[in-house]
Amino acid sequence: MIARFTALLLLLYALGFVLFAFTLGKPATASAPKTDAGVVLTGGKGRIEYAMADLKQGKIKRLLVSGTDPAVTKADLGRRIPGSNKLLACCVDLGSESVDTRSNAEETARWIQQHHFRSIRLITSDWHMRRAGYEFTKVMGGKVTIVTDALPSEPSLLLLFGEYNKYVLRRLAVWSDL
Repeated sequence: MIARFTALLLLLYALGFVLFAFTLGKPATASAPKTDAGVVLTGGKGRIEYAMADLKQGKIKRLLVSGTDPAVTKADLGRRIPGSNKLLACCVDLGSESVDTRSNAEETARWIQQHHFRSIRLITSDWHMRRAGYEFTKVMGGKVTIVTDALPSEPSLLLLFGEYNKYVLRRLAVWSDL
């Protein structure tokens, strides 16, 4: 009986991983509403450039780069993203308080409250969007409209497996109130 139950759990876990891998986050559609602000989570290639393009196209009015190393400055980003200095000066804030996805959401919640925003565009990699969306929805508590805008990528199987495990463990931790 225990062996059958264990086999069932393993089968559900494996099927969950397959579902996770085939339903990664998608870029926001052209018809997605503009938002008051955007938040980009650092840690993945091309994320900041993708978010700056959203800002330049007027999809967002202001941008928080959450999880920035405290040593990084706007001038550093300006050197990395040619032609962005004007937008960086007026419309970008660097957040260096967060160290993981949950603290990204908490840092963003404080920033949103400070600026009185009602809607945000959440920008991260496609493989990271499910967990990021979960954390942001949990922290925002329905008070802020969240539009997800995932940067397409080609994650490795190992990266997907690691992210799936983080997502499952986080859901279990919240479920068990840890």
